[in-house]
Amino acid sequence: MSKTILTVDDSRMMREMLLMVLKGAGFNVIQAEDGQAGLEALPEANPHVIITDINMPRLDGYGFIEGVRRDERFRATPIIVLSTESSPEKKGRARTAGATGWIVKPFNEILVARRRS
Repeated sequence: MSKTILTVDDSRMMREMLLMVLKGAGFNVIQAEDGQAGLEALPEANPHVIITDINMPRLDGYGFIEGVRRDERFRATPIIVLSTESSPEKKGRARTAGATGWIVKPFNEILVARRRS
């Protein structure tokens, strides 16, 4: 059974790239276009890992991460921030909200390919 990854990003191009790379690596991918949609998709998606952007409309990544961590079922689910932001302050804020990792866009799909090896 393949692992499920929930991706949350307002950029259609980034969602499509993540879908292509992650599905190609054998993952089941559920997508949401912002933090609010991500929270709505969360219970049914039941992801093993979450990848989220920070700067999004309706609900930004910080609010999304905090919302995920409020749900007891997802307190231990790894949350990776994938963002163009890279300042220590923003990374610290994401960590405080509950993020477990940070990748600066553009990401390197080789990282996903190595995971499959």
